[in-house]
Parts: sequence; C-alpha cells; structure tokens
Amino acid sequence: MTAAVETARGTRRTPADKYDERRTQLAISALETLGELGYARTSLREIANNSEFSHGVVHYYFADKFELITHCVRHYKSQCVTRYDGLVAESRTAEELLARFADKLVETMTTEAPVHRLWYDLRTQSMFEEQFRPDVLLIDATLQEMIGRVVTTYAELAGRPLTMDVATIYALLDGVFEKGLLAHLVGDRGASSDLRARVSDLLPRLLG
Repeated sequence: MTAAVETARGTRRTPADKYDERRTQLAISALETLGELGYARTSLREIANNSEFSHGVVHYYFADKFELITHCVRHYKSQCVTRYDGLVAESRTAEELLARFADKLVETMTTEAPVHRLWYDLRTQSMFEEQFRPDVLLIDATLQEMIGRVVTTYAELAGRPLTMDVATIYALLDGVFEKGLLAHLVGDRGASSDLRARVSDLLPRLLG
C-alpha cells in the first residue's frame, strides 16, 4: 500500500501522532510510581528508574515533573470519565443502576487505588501550586458531569426529582469515595462493604 493511499484512508501516523503516543506510554508507565510515592517524593529520575525508559528519554518528552504528572492524570481521567455511561445506558430500573454504580465504585477503588490517590494528591497540591489549577479544575468538572449523568438518570428511573444540585451531590459522593479509599489504603478489610453501603444509602436520600 502506498503512502498516498495510507494518507487518503487516514491510517498513516504523523510524527506528532507518534510523539503523543510515546508521551502517553511514558505517562502510563509513570502512573504506578507516582501513585505509590506521591507528588512530593517523585522525581523524573525516580520515574525512569522504575520504568523501561531512561532518564534522558523521560526528560526529552516531559520538561519537568509537573508536566508529566498532569499528563498522567489527564490521560487516566479521560479514560475513566465515561466508565459509568454503560451502566446508565443499560440499567432499566433505579435499583439496578444504584447496585451497579455502587459495585463499580468499589471495583475502581480497589483495583486503581494508586491512581485515585495521585488524583487527590494533585488536587490538594493545586491549593498551593497555581500551575496545577487549570487541569485540576477541568478534570474535576468532567468528573462532576460524569456523576451528574448517573444521578439524573437514577432520578428519572425512580420517577422522583433530585433534592439538590449536581455539584453538591458530586461533592458528597466524592467525600464518601475518598473516605473509602483511605480506609482501603490503610488495610481496612471492611472498606469495600462500607463504601457500597454508604453509596446505597446515600442515593435514595437524594430523591424528593
């Protein structure tokens, strides 16, 4: 197949595409180290030492730790902000959506704890580091929209109105999730069941 045909079909990758792909590969590789050590204790060299990439390669694609971390979290959140859309589309009753939503929250808390911990670390750092704020605010807004789609569909299926706005509901659920995550990280064996129970109790209370 000729290059012209590849280009016409839209399958040929440009140097910019390849550059972006490598940045994403590096970000995925760095997520585990960042999630384990946190923002303050992680350097580009530390990330390179815990990955298949050299320090020089990491530094070529990312000018500093700030740029790498924001790319990491932005990439991860772009993957997860639609994770509940399938539940919304497939659930036929409010009870079914609630049960599946609670289960999914528990699943992501237990299987992706380091990345969630990094997100909360980054969000806290934005209180002090102005350069983090635009990305944090953008990611937070997309997460709120994701939760909004769940709770508004839940209310529609239940045939009852929400008693508060989506921003407040998101803040409540975020607090419940963060509390559950902390319990999970310190080894509380009841963290998963507690999170599921709290979410299952909270959502019906949001309905008028």
